Parts: sequence; C-alpha cells; structure tokens
Amino acid sequence: MGLGVSVPAVRRRSLTRASVAISVAAGLTLTGACGGGGESGDDSLTVGVLLPGGGASRFGQFDRPLIEQKLKQLCPDCPAATVAATSEPAVQRQQLDAMITRGVDVLILTVVDAKGLRSTVEAAHRAGIPVVAYDRLAQGPISGYVTFDGATVGRLQGEALLKAMGAKADGGQIVMMNGATIDPNAGWFKRGALSVLKGKVKIGKSYDTVGWRPENAYVNMTGAIAALGAGNIDGVLAANDSLASAVISAFNATEVRPLPPITGQDADLAAARRIVSGDQYMTVYKPFKPAADAAVEMAVALGRGEAVESIATGTVDSDTTKDIPAVLLPSISVTVGNIKDTLVKDGMYTINQICTPKLRSACDKAGLTR
Repeated sequence: MGLGVSVPAVRRRSLTRASVAISVAAGLTLTGACGGGGESGDDSLTVGVLLPGGGASRFGQFDRPLIEQKLKQLCPDCPAATVAATSEPAVQRQQLDAMITRGVDVLILTVVDAKGLRSTVEAAHRAGIPVVAYDRLAQGPISGYVTFDGATVGRLQGEALLKAMGAKADGGQIVMMNGATIDPNAGWFKRGALSVLKGKVKIGKSYDTVGWRPENAYVNMTGAIAALGAGNIDGVLAANDSLASAVISAFNATEVRPLPPITGQDADLAAARRIVSGDQYMTVYKPFKPAADAAVEMAVALGRGEAVESIATGTVDSDTTKDIPAVLLPSISVTVGNIKDTLVKDGMYTINQICTPKLRSACDKAGLTR
C-alpha cells in the first residue's frame, strides 16, 4: 500500500444506536458554530471539514450536502458552510494548516495523502484539535474514524467479477486497475479483491493508478490491451467507476465486442447507465447518509469534549495510533438485476435519471419501468 497504514486490525462491537453515523471526506471545508458543551449551550463549536473532491465527484454530489444537512440538524443556528475541495496533497495541506491557524474546535478529514499530511495532523493534535478521519484513515493522532469496510468492497468486486466471467473464472486472465498508492483505501480494496481472485484467475497486468485519474487508467489499460491482446482479457477489476469508464474507453478504441466484465465502485449515475447498457458489469454502492451522519455526530461530540464510544462500532489500529474509535459500514454489490431495489429504492437516482431515451429498451428489459 505504500503508506504504513494497517487498516485490517479491526475489533467490532455490536451497534448501540438505531442510526449509525459516518463521516464524509472529500475536499470540502465546512465551518459552522454549533452549540457547545454545558447546559446553557452558549459555547460555540467550529467544525472544519476537508474533502478530496467536489463538483461531479461522489464527495461533491453526495457527501458534502449530507454533511451540511447533518450539521444544520445538530446546530440550526450555525452559519452557512464554506467549501474548499481539492485532490492535490499540497493544497489540502495548506487548507488544513489554515483551519488549524483559524482555531477550529474539531476537524473532519478525508485525507488525500495520508503519509504526506501526517505532520499536519500532528500539528492539529498539538493545538488541541481532534481529527475525525473520514473514508480514508489518516496517519497521526486520530480521534475517530468513519468509513466503509474496504476489505468487503474488494471482496464484492472480486466475487462479482468471477461470477460474470463464468467458465473463464477458472484460469482466465484479468487486468487489475487499482487506485492510488497514496490513498490507504486503495490497498485495502486491492487486498480484499485478491483474497477472492488469487488462485482462481491469472492477473495479466496490475496497475496502481496515480491520483485515481481516469486519464492515467486509460493509458494503463491501453498498454495492457497492447501487451495482452484485447481478446485475451477476460475481465477487469476496476477499483472505482471513474477508472471503469477509462477502461471501457480504452476497449472502445479497439472496437472489441463484447466487452469483458468490468467492476466499479461509488455507484455514479454514469456507471448505473453503463450497467444498464451492459458496458459495465457492477458497481459497489456505499450508502453515504449513515456515513455522513456518523462523522458529524462524532465530530460534534469530540468538539464538545465528549466520548465517542457510543457512536463507534469498534476500533481500528493504524501504524501511528492504536484503538481508534471507528464506524465501519457495509457496502452493497449492484448489478443490472438489483438497481431498482438499491439505487432507485434508496433515492440515489430516479428511473428517469438512469433511463435516458437511448437506454429505454435496455431499461425495460431490466425491469426499470416508470
């Protein structure tokens, strides 16, 4: 993984709340004053949130508004949030430094480069600012952690790929398009997938995609096709939907049909449409609301000087911090057969959003009727 982060050391507790919360992480900075500790509630609490992406990314579309909603619910009189999203480690370090200088009471951080920001997380700790790691486990003294179980994500992808490959799952050849090595989750996903794929298939090529950037995945996939031959690739383990899109584009440039099964993650709208059309086999759906809720609950509790054990479902260890109170949420494998019972049922997308006129026939076949 290249980060010295040991995520699998997880000790679980049974849930003690009907509604479990998780934090968001993605290149966004939210600040707001929340009622602080004490019976009068007059003390203010400022919360800083740093996310690794905005706009059309999962973090911009889902995590950010959900965090804002939860903060507003817990603190109706908080000022409007301010947002700063970036996928650049140096920029996020500057943002984090600025939040520390400003003197926020607590931070929610989805780290871009866990190793590179360790010293800044340590600076927050020295300043008495608790840090809740969201989605990705940051290095340094972390006070809480909210994420989806990465090993489960990888296993879901690997199991779905083997199922889609059919007879070729026994000895067939695949390409692995993994995430960025500076993201601790990327190695977690990869290990989960390999726990299913090893001994079953031949891994013809495996790439760690710099920056999770689709353009890098496209170059890598083009190289894999040239080296192995498009007809000799029986499946592609793509770590998320953006990488899956790049993989599909690389295959389309060869005009090879049918495409081999391709996995994904994040349940992007474009991915849902590709699944209906048959270009992408599956995605991993991670319900974002419970994660955002948990992260905000944990941050507000820490900011008020309260314990978070009642929010956490267990603890995790990193190489730098032991027994971090954590919430690890389950994920769901989504294929064309259960889009309606997952993404549509949960309100992620409407059938009208998924079923463009071009996909009307495929949607009817999949049971996605209005």
